Amino acid sequence: MKLSTVGSKIGLFAAVSLMFLTVRPLSAHHSFDAEYDSKKTTNLTGYVTKLDWSNPHAFVFIDTKDESGAVRSFKIEMGPPYALVRGGWAKGKDTLQVGDKVTVQGAALAKDGSNAAGSMQTTSMTLTNGQKLVMR
Repeated sequence: MKLSTVGSKIGLFAAVSLMFLTVRPLSAHHSFDAEYDSKKTTNLTGYVTKLDWSNPHAFVFIDTKDESGAVRSFKIEMGPPYALVRGGWAKGKDTLQVGDKVTVQGAALAKDGSNAAGSMQTTSMTLTNGQKLVMR
């Protein structure tokens, strides 16, 4: 009878261990509407300071100047890299380089008031050479 108790404990331990190995955090993805206000959009012109080309979303960081001339750094969420490539972006960071001047049209502002914005289906980026690319 002790063997079945030991076997049951080993089986339970294995099942619980497997469960912890396969469970993923629920915060792995987010709702666009939870973070951004699609009714409050902005157009930003500035210089690229960083490009984060990773899943599940790429991000572009740009420095802009406000009306008083003060520099404001914005973090703009884009779509996933595979969708950006389908929309005309070169793979990787070949489309944008740090220091490039860009204009982002129609980005949704962050609900928390931070210098962040999210790309909607209608958001686009115009590069220095005039090329216009979707950001979602």
